[in-house]
Amino acid sequence: MNLILTLDTATPAVTAGIVRLSDHTVLAQQVTVDARAHAERLTPNVLAALDDAGLTMTDLDAVVVGCGPGPFTGLRAGIATAAAYGHALGIPVHGVCSLDAIGALTTGDTLVVTDARRREVYWARYRDGVRTAGPAVNAPAGVDRGAAQAVAGSPAHAVLFGLPVCEPVHPTPAGLVAAVSDWSAGPQPLVALYLRRPDAKPLAARP
Repeated sequence: MNLILTLDTATPAVTAGIVRLSDHTVLAQQVTVDARAHAERLTPNVLAALDDAGLTMTDLDAVVVGCGPGPFTGLRAGIATAAAYGHALGIPVHGVCSLDAIGALTTGDTLVVTDARRREVYWARYRDGVRTAGPAVNAPAGVDRGAAQAVAGSPAHAVLFGLPVCEPVHPTPAGLVAAVSDWSAGPQPLVALYLRRPDAKPLAARP
């Protein structure tokens, strides 16, 4: 296993990239920041990244996909696409927490936040790239920042905490690969991490 396709649609950034696992080198990446274009842009971004790296689908050895937390529609687009690629190519698919894909590239005590809408944020805390609290969803005032000395993730929300703001601002191909804790353990079933119930509710059954 060496060439990894990485996908994330948990934030407004529609991210696809190719990472060489042996040295975590990002061979290519395509990112479109558009919260309404997850389904439309993900596959074109994958194909563009493969083209930039001079690769084809059959060169891939595994897929890593961010499973949230994030909005229902965006997460379903990313997870379904990753599962389809894995099935078609006969390669393993690893799901990771999208906040971990940001936090894994931070140092020191860091708070990671992304937009949860409804004036709330998804958040988790990290120490030298390892998650120590979360993930959870709260209003900014209700976030337990603990010993955090900096904030990564959504810049518009990071500034609400009065701490230095640092990168990454969204999940990256390098971070997605770094978020896989144990490659030898084998992939687990992909489960979207919503942290709250979807806005849409089924109609009550008629008598």
